[in-house]
Amino acid sequence: QVQLVESGGGLGQPGGSLRLSCAASGSIFVIDGMAWYRQAPGKQRDLVAAITSRGITTYADSVKGRFTISRDNAKNTVNLQMNSLKPEDTAVYYCTMTVRPTIWEKNDYWGQGTQVTVSS
Repeated sequence: QVQLVESGGGLGQPGGSLRLSCAASGSIFVIDGMAWYRQAPGKQRDLVAAITSRGITTYADSVKGRFTISRDNAKNTVNLQMNSLKPEDTAVYYCTMTVRPTIWEKNDYWGQGTQVTVSS
């Protein structure tokens, strides 16, 4: 079994910055893709940013140029640096990882979610 624990959410000001982190622990051989999603009240969960095992990144149009996703394979972590925050970034942010406990298996895991609120 694998657990993902997120940290770093909270209150940010418009134009400010926040940094989210997500650490995986448990039965891990290697981690393939990692990503961050977010879900605002009354809306569906949407992809914010993703990073492959080779470091190739993808961003939602709404966060391009403001958010940066990165990973530390040695620590099994994924980070999301959020700059130039806007009120519309307010949501619960979830990390997800595709984890291989062995080379033949893979499973998707989700964190518990961390609240990000952008307000003055």
